[in-house]
Amino acid sequence: CEQLPRVAVQANYAPYFFDNGARSTNGNMALFSLSEDTPVGTHVYTLNGTDPEGDPVTYGLAYEAGSRRYFSVDKNLGNVTLIEELDREKEDEIEVIVSISDGLSTVSEKVRILVMDANDESPEFINTPYIVQVPENTPSGSSIFKIEAVDKDTGSGGSITYFLQNIHANKFTIDRHSGVLRIKTGVTLDYEKSRTHFVVVVAKDGGGKLRGDNKVFSATTTVTVNVEDVQDTPPMFIGTPYYGYVYEDTLAGSEVLTVVALDGDRGKPNSIHYCIVNGSEGSFEISNTTGAISVIKSPNHLKKEVYELKVQASEVSQEGDVSVYAFAVVTIRVVDLNNHPPTFYGENGPQNRFELTMYEHPPEGEILRGLKITVNDSDQGANAKFNLRLVGPGGIFRVVPQTVLNEAQVTIIVENSAAIDYEKFKVLTFKLLAIEVNTPEKFSSTADVVIRLLDTNDNVPKFSSDYYIARIPENSPGGSNVVAVTATDPDSGLWGEVKYSIYGTGADLFLIHPSTGIIYTQPWAVLDAEVNSKYNFYVKAEDTDGKYSLAEVFITVLDVNDHSPEFNENIQEKTMIIGSPVKIEAIDQDAEEPNNIVDYSIMQADPANVFDIDQSTGEIKLKSYIRSLDIIHNITKNKDCIWSLVVQAKDRGSPSFSTTAVLKIDITEETLHKGPMAAFLMQTKDNPMKALGVLAGVMGIMVLITILISTAMFWRNKRSNKITPVRRIIKKRQTPQPRAVRMEWLKFKRPSNAAEKFVVEDDAKSLQNENSNNNIQVVPVPPTAPVPPPPPALAPRGDAPGWRVPTVSGSLTPKFINKQLKKRGHGSAHNALVSELKMKFEKRNAAIGEPHI
Repeated sequence: CEQLPRVAVQANYAPYFFDNGARSTNGNMALFSLSEDTPVGTHVYTLNGTDPEGDPVTYGLAYEAGSRRYFSVDKNLGNVTLIEELDREKEDEIEVIVSISDGLSTVSEKVRILVMDANDESPEFINTPYIVQVPENTPSGSSIFKIEAVDKDTGSGGSITYFLQNIHANKFTIDRHSGVLRIKTGVTLDYEKSRTHFVVVVAKDGGGKLRGDNKVFSATTTVTVNVEDVQDTPPMFIGTPYYGYVYEDTLAGSEVLTVVALDGDRGKPNSIHYCIVNGSEGSFEISNTTGAISVIKSPNHLKKEVYELKVQASEVSQEGDVSVYAFAVVTIRVVDLNNHPPTFYGENGPQNRFELTMYEHPPEGEILRGLKITVNDSDQGANAKFNLRLVGPGGIFRVVPQTVLNEAQVTIIVENSAAIDYEKFKVLTFKLLAIEVNTPEKFSSTADVVIRLLDTNDNVPKFSSDYYIARIPENSPGGSNVVAVTATDPDSGLWGEVKYSIYGTGADLFLIHPSTGIIYTQPWAVLDAEVNSKYNFYVKAEDTDGKYSLAEVFITVLDVNDHSPEFNENIQEKTMIIGSPVKIEAIDQDAEEPNNIVDYSIMQADPANVFDIDQSTGEIKLKSYIRSLDIIHNITKNKDCIWSLVVQAKDRGSPSFSTTAVLKIDITEETLHKGPMAAFLMQTKDNPMKALGVLAGVMGIMVLITILISTAMFWRNKRSNKITPVRRIIKKRQTPQPRAVRMEWLKFKRPSNAAEKFVVEDDAKSLQNENSNNNIQVVPVPPTAPVPPPPPALAPRGDAPGWRVPTVSGSLTPKFINKQLKKRGHGSAHNALVSELKMKFEKRNAAIGEPHI
């Protein structure tokens, strides 16, 4: 038979999970456990299985109806993720149906996932609040309460220990395991000191892991311990110490004060019974129930000022038994009302004015015994305490005592003797004041104390000035008043009368009136300022007891113009060299200026208007245009050239006095015989031939110099057609004068050898001389005068002496009045001077003769 082919049929096997054990995180989740603190979103497990045929598998999770979904799974990968927060205390097992499918077959298994504990719960106290009632007499160490706390965690996280905060301040302790609260050993409770105690209890777990960290949780609660009162304390007085006052106007039966006592056991107090144990002396009583103390006698009948009452307070129980008691002292003072001010008393009763008469300046510390003063205050205690003081000029007296209680004798003592002065105060008035110290009313009273002073001779006469200055004219007649001195003595009566006298070497010409103090000259005294112009002496002022003082008197005798200026001779003769002054002098014997200052003037001259005189110095000189004898000959035909002047000397006093004198002046030309040459001629006066030979040589040299000068001037004048007069610059040596005024000559200079240099200068070299002698003073000449020619080359230079021209200066006495010499004027004689100079130059050019410069 024909065999048919067979068709093979392959079976499909179901997939299955791997079972990797309890600690595996890969498989079918059998015996899987998870901590409750695992964060949501965590990959907690991987489902893993296989299909026998090798087909791909998918995974699934399912829950019973009504169960919370805690996990989700990736169906392809099998990753299981936590999607809901776990809480072991609420649910410690989770049932989950896990499944695996190969597309044809599905295999499901129910697994239980254990939720493991984490320390995420804190201890909790149960049966709170905790309020405990404890009698105050509970023995120390006794258990008074048990505290209980629970922790839902397991293991160490669920174990609890107890302890107290502020253990040292607490009167309690707690068993750390059982939570039993006890009174500390050796400590008792006292209702009267503290009725309530607050105990803070802390419950702490044993700690455990939470999200990887070790956590310890605790909780606190407060236990209120109320102490119950027990009758174990005696009564206590409140408001102690007790003070009461009975015033002098208090009525009998009036309440003075109330004492209060309370049962020391405040929780269940007993009633209090009061009584006075002692100290009342029948004057006070107390209410047994209220403690009010009253006075039962009139204050006027109270024998003591202060009463001390001993009061007893007893506790009475509800059964009427007296259990415990306490004592208090009540001080009651009988108080006087302040209704009396301090009062002053004299010898005859109350008095408000006291008078005393005494001498001034008593010794310091002396008591004014004439004053009999008593002060009294009728009140008692503090109401009778007051102060005493004197109101008036300060620092003179002081009062003793300064503080008085009830009554005292008043004493006034001298403190400043110098201030008790009759000359300042003839009567001293004070107010004696008594004023209470510590009373609200401050009652006071006053009394007048009047002290009349008697004078003593305690002052010295005193001048109005330490010195007196007076002036009197010298022509005052004898007996003239000079000055009045004044001294005063403030003492009274004869002690104040002053007597004057003078003494001293300068007092011979003077007298003083003994009572008025007027100083006057002796009747025979003649004052002369020229003899003595200063007098100095002392004046004395003395009282009747011989006390005195001194002052100094200075008297100046004033000069009067009683002398006329006097010349030594009324007719004088003098020789004047042209260009040099002569001097006259008159002396005025008056002592002071302006009486002795003399002014000079020419009263009459023949010929007139030829001479000038210096008003101050008396120097007489020719007018500035007269420079040679030729000019003089043109003015007068008198060839002898002896002229007469009437000169007046007049002082500056008031009235003024004057004197005149006749002066005859012989006018001559200047010569060159001066200085060493003149001395040589004097030495050779006994040998005329020798002198003539020397003079001939000198004349020859001068002729040569004249020729050279004339030649130079000729050529110069030919160029300029101007003629300038020759100028002499001569400086006279200054001679010290008594009146310290410099006298300067405009054209003459006196060298140290008493000779004068002769120098010819050019206008262009007005500031520098030819011989380089810069000590020669330069005086300007009229601008129209011609300039002389320069000196010849043979003229000496450097320190060689120049030409010397003699000067003549006459005076009656060696005394000079130093004044500035007036400047020479250029008068109307200028034209004559120019013509005279032209004539001279023409003669010199024509013939050689003796030069005139």
